[in-house]
Amino acid sequence: MNLRFWARWRWVRLTRDGWWFATVVACIALVALNTGNNLLYLLLAMLLSLVIASLIMAEVSLRGVVPRRQPPPRVHARDPFLMGIVLRNEKRRFPSFSIEVEDLCDDQVVDKRCYFLKIPAGRTQQTSYRHTLSRRGRYVFTAFRISTKFPFALFRTSRYVEHRSEVVVFPALLPLSHWPQALTVAVGEMALGKTGRRGNFHALREYRVGDDPRDIHWRSAARRQRLMVREHEVEAVPQVTLLIDNSLPAELHRDEAAQQQLERVISWGASLGAFYLEHGYALRLCTRGTGQSLPLLWSPTTLGRLLTTLALLKTVTPDVPFQAIPRLMPPGGGPLVPAGTGERRDCLMIVRPGAALARESAFCHVVEAA
Repeated sequence: MNLRFWARWRWVRLTRDGWWFATVVACIALVALNTGNNLLYLLLAMLLSLVIASLIMAEVSLRGVVPRRQPPPRVHARDPFLMGIVLRNEKRRFPSFSIEVEDLCDDQVVDKRCYFLKIPAGRTQQTSYRHTLSRRGRYVFTAFRISTKFPFALFRTSRYVEHRSEVVVFPALLPLSHWPQALTVAVGEMALGKTGRRGNFHALREYRVGDDPRDIHWRSAARRQRLMVREHEVEAVPQVTLLIDNSLPAELHRDEAAQQQLERVISWGASLGAFYLEHGYALRLCTRGTGQSLPLLWSPTTLGRLLTTLALLKTVTPDVPFQAIPRLMPPGGGPLVPAGTGERRDCLMIVRPGAALARESAFCHVVEAA
């Protein structure tokens, strides 16, 4: 659909009441032509004037109305959300009445409508509709369809307004009623190399407005004749690496059941990632693919990066290898598990039920997303 082409036109169609009205007009016109009665001609002219007035007033009501979309900051698959619709009447004198707004997602009309009874001239009004998107990924909202049945509900006059917005739908978050048993002993420790309120001594720097006076190092301040404060590294935190198997055999790429299993794998990964970040873990994410893995995520504020990556994660074939698993180093130096030894207790691999295990599973905890 070429929206720029269709936006130049007004679409007019009869409503149910309009069909009855048109039938009456046609009957009166037929009788007036057969009888030549002046009163019937006068009545016919009055009815036709209502049609003309209805079309003109509908055009005036639609003209100058500018819609805008306000998507929510976070949308998860299969979770209802409210999409905000803002309508502004840019006409200087005339208000707009009985405006209905329909949203178009990927050029398909969303099944919810927003209704505005009256929008005064130069004013803005806002409402929202409730909607649910069943799959993760990027959705493109392309345009609005604005319509009105004002003033007599004989016609529905519509026009398209192009307005493009992209919404990234995150994977569904599954409830985790208990701490995953596979990682109850994951205790890898790591200093993050970032400054914080408490931890190992990092450096001295000059005092800045807002610094805690308790951090002032008075001996250095006296020696340098200016206030100096201590900086500390963020204390060591437990760490975990999530490996998410986003592969499907080529023959199953169109299988709906296999796709649902894969979506559950990704939802498990998103849920566990959110769980660990909220409980103070440092998190790394590895998936099948050729690109670089995400950098270390170490606080709940980085959850958005994790969810965005998983929302846009593509399905690959099993021959695509996992991204390189980073070596997590303890404070004393050296890898947590020497090369060639048993499993790493800081790695968790999430796979489909019955899927073939990759070679990396030899040193990971393996969890089936059943």
